[in-house]
Amino acid sequence: MQMIRTFILALLCATVLVAPATVQAQSSSQNGEQATSTAPDYEAWRSFAQNAEALLDRPDNTNEALSELRGELVGFRARFLAAQDANQSRIASLREQIAALGPPPEDGATEAPEIAERRAELSEQLTVLQAPGIAAQEAFRRADGLIRQIDTTLRERDAEALLTLWPSPVNPVNWVLAADAVWGTTFTFVTQVIGATEDPARMREFRANLPVTLVLLLFSGFVLWRGREWIEKVVSRLLDDGGSRRSKRVLARLMSLAQIVVPVTAVLALTLAFELTSLFGEIGTELATGIAEAGLAYFTARWAGRQVFPIVESRSAPLSLPQGRRREGRFWANMIGAALAIHAILISYLPPENQADAANAVIVFPVLAFSGLILFRIGMLLNQHNRLEPDQKREARFFDRMVLVLGKVVMGVGIGAPVFAAIGYVQAAEALLFPAIVSLGLIVLLLFLMELDEDVYSIVTKSREEDADTALVPSLVNFALVILSLPVFALIWGVRPTELLEFWQMLREGFRVGETRISPTNILSFVIVFSIGYVITRIIQGALESSVLPKTKIDKGGQKAIKSGTGYIGIFIAALVAISTAGIDLSGLAIVAGALSVGIGFGLQNIVSNFISGLILLIERPVAEGDWIEVGGTMGTVRSISVRSTVIETFDRTDVIVPNADLISGTVTNWTRYNSLGRITIPVGVAYGSDSRKVARILQEIGENEPLAVIDPKPQVHFVNFGPDALEFELRLVLSDVGFGMSVRTELRHQIAERFRAEGIEIPFAQRDIWLRNPEALHGAQPVAVPQDEKRESGRTEMQRDEIETDSDGGSEGGSEDAR
Repeated sequence: MQMIRTFILALLCATVLVAPATVQAQSSSQNGEQATSTAPDYEAWRSFAQNAEALLDRPDNTNEALSELRGELVGFRARFLAAQDANQSRIASLREQIAALGPPPEDGATEAPEIAERRAELSEQLTVLQAPGIAAQEAFRRADGLIRQIDTTLRERDAEALLTLWPSPVNPVNWVLAADAVWGTTFTFVTQVIGATEDPARMREFRANLPVTLVLLLFSGFVLWRGREWIEKVVSRLLDDGGSRRSKRVLARLMSLAQIVVPVTAVLALTLAFELTSLFGEIGTELATGIAEAGLAYFTARWAGRQVFPIVESRSAPLSLPQGRRREGRFWANMIGAALAIHAILISYLPPENQADAANAVIVFPVLAFSGLILFRIGMLLNQHNRLEPDQKREARFFDRMVLVLGKVVMGVGIGAPVFAAIGYVQAAEALLFPAIVSLGLIVLLLFLMELDEDVYSIVTKSREEDADTALVPSLVNFALVILSLPVFALIWGVRPTELLEFWQMLREGFRVGETRISPTNILSFVIVFSIGYVITRIIQGALESSVLPKTKIDKGGQKAIKSGTGYIGIFIAALVAISTAGIDLSGLAIVAGALSVGIGFGLQNIVSNFISGLILLIERPVAEGDWIEVGGTMGTVRSISVRSTVIETFDRTDVIVPNADLISGTVTNWTRYNSLGRITIPVGVAYGSDSRKVARILQEIGENEPLAVIDPKPQVHFVNFGPDALEFELRLVLSDVGFGMSVRTELRHQIAERFRAEGIEIPFAQRDIWLRNPEALHGAQPVAVPQDEKRESGRTEMQRDEIETDSDGGSEGGSEDAR
C-alpha cells in the first residue's frame, strides 16, 4: 500500500535528518568563512543549467524527472553557498590594509605617489580575491531560481491532481466500468495461472520448491493461529498487576512489539511461499506484495489499539475510559487495520494507473466510506476521554485538552473525506483520510516511546512513579521525540523527501548575521565548550569552598565573596572561549548590540543597578552573611547575598528580600560586622523619696555580676532625670555578644525587681489628680452662674495653686488635668 510505503520512507528520512552531521572544522571558521577544498566547475554548471531550463520548458516532463533534477540542483546550490565564503580571511585583511592607508583623496586632491601605488595594488588584489565569491553568488542565485521554479511546478501539479473531479462513485452508471475492471483483471490473473500450470519449466520449478513452500505455509499458519494469542497472553500476564511494577511494564511493552513482528513475519513467509510456486504470474507477484503490506497494516493497527485501549486497566494508559469503551476502541482499531489491508490489496490487484478514473473511484469508495466511519467512531471515543465518574476523574491536563481537540479533528476528517469522495474528489479524499490514519498511528508510537522512556528512567534512578512522571529528564526526552517526529509527519502529509533534505541542508549551513554565519554546528560547539567551562568553574568553586578557603584566616563572608567572584569570572571566561571556539565574530554585532544596549539600559536600569551593587557588596564586603543589620526599618541576620538582592532573615523567622542598591545607597546599621560587642541600656524608675545612692549601688552590683558584661568598659549607672512619676536611672553595659541582648535585658530586669523588693525600694506607677469643675452637673442640678470677672480671677488663682502644688509634688509639670 502506498501509505505504508510512505510511512516507511518517512522513518528512513527522519533517521537521515536527525543523524548528527559530521562537519569537519575549517581553519577559517573563526573568521566566518567556510572554504571548500576545490572550486566549483562553472563550465559544467552552465551546461547543466541550460539543460535544466530546457527540461523545465518541455510540457511533457514528469514529476519523477523534476524531482531528480531538483536533487541535483540542490547539490550545486550547496557547493555555491560554500564557495561564497572563499578567501574571506584574506579579503578582510586587504580591507584593513586599505583602510590603514586612509580615505581616498577627494576630487581634485592628490596623495603621495607611493601611497597611491600601494592603494591601487591592494585594490587590484581585492578585486581578484572577490571574483570567486561573486561568481558563486551568481551561480547560487541561478540554481535557487531553478529550484523555486521546480517547486512551483510540482505544487501546481499536486494541487491540480487533488482538485481533479472524477466521476461520482455513487452514480450507478460508473459501477459497470468498475465491474469490467475487476472482471478484466481477474480474467488476466486466471489466464496467467493457467498458462503457468501448462508451462513445463514453471511446473518443474514448482515441484522443486514444493518442500520449502509447504514448510513456509505450515509455519505461517501455525504462527498466525497460535503465536499471536500466546504473545497477547504473556503481555496481559505481565500487565496484570495494574502497572504497579515498572520493570514488568517495560518488559511488557517490549514484548508487545512481538504482536507486530511475529505475525508480520508469518505473512512474509506466506507471500514468499506464493512467490516460490511461480504459478501466479505478474499479478500474483503484485498481489503478494499487497498481502505483505496488508498484514503489516492490520497487525500494526491491532497493536496500536491495545496500546491506547488496553485490556487490563492501567494507570499508565494514555486515555481514561471505562472497560466498555476500551473494548469498543480495540474493535475499531482492528477495523481500521482491516480497512487499510483491504485498500493495500485492492491497489496491488487493481493498480490505479491501469484503470479508468470512474472505475478507480467506484473501487476505492467503499474503503473510503468504511474508513471514514471508523475514524468518526474513534473520534467519538477520544471525546469520551476523562469523562468518568467524579470520584474516578483526574484533573485535566494539557494532554487531555489536546486529546479532545484531536477527537474533533478526527471526526471532521471521518465525515469530510467520504463526502468529498462521493462528490468525485477521490484523490483529495485519499490525501485527507489515509494520512490522518497514519498520523494517528505515529501518535500512538510517540505515546508508546514516551511511556517507555518514563518507565526506564524510573528503573535507572529507582524513583517512584509520581517522581518519574514529573522528572525533567524524561520530559526533555519526550520533547525531543516530538520534535524529531515532525519531519515524519511532514512526509506523511505529502512533503517530498528532497524538500526536507534541503531544509536540513539550510539548517546545517546556518544563517548570516552581518559578516558572521551561524549554523547548528556553531551553536553545538558553543554549548559544548560553555558547558565544559561551566563544569570546570563549579569544580574550582567546590575545591575553594571545601579545601582551600577553610584553611585560610578569611572570615566566612570573605570566603563567600571569593567563591562568588570566582564563579562570575569563570562563567565570563567560559562564554568568551565558547564564542571564540564557535567562530562567532562579535565585531559584526557591535552596532546591533550598541543599539540594543540603549533600550535595555532604560528598561533594565534597576536590575543593572542591583547587579553592580551586588558586585560592590562582594568586593568591599560592608555586609557579610551572618551579620546583624538594620536597613530601611528591617532588622535581622543576613542569610545570603546574590548579584541582585540580599536575603535578610528577621527575628520572626521571615525572609525579607532587599535589593542590593538599597544596601549601597541607603543607611545600613551593622551591629556585628567587625565584632560582636554591643551596648545595651536598661531604664529603671524608682519612687520619689528613695535613696538614690543605694539605687545606683544596687544597679552597679547587678551589672557587674552579669557574665556577658565586659570588664572594660565596666557597667555604668546614670541618674538621668527627675521624671514625672519617678527618679529615672539607666544601667548601661557592653556585652561580649550583643546577639544575646534581649536575653540579658530580661534576666537583668528580673534581678532588679528581686533586689528592689528585698531592699524595700518602690518602683512607682503613674498617678494623676483630677479636678472637676461644676460637680453638681453630675446630679442634674443647674450650674451656678459665675460672673466673668470672678471666672477670670478663679482661673488665675487655680493656675497659681497648680503651679505650687506641682512644685511640691516633685516637679511633675503639667501633671494635673481638668475635666469638664
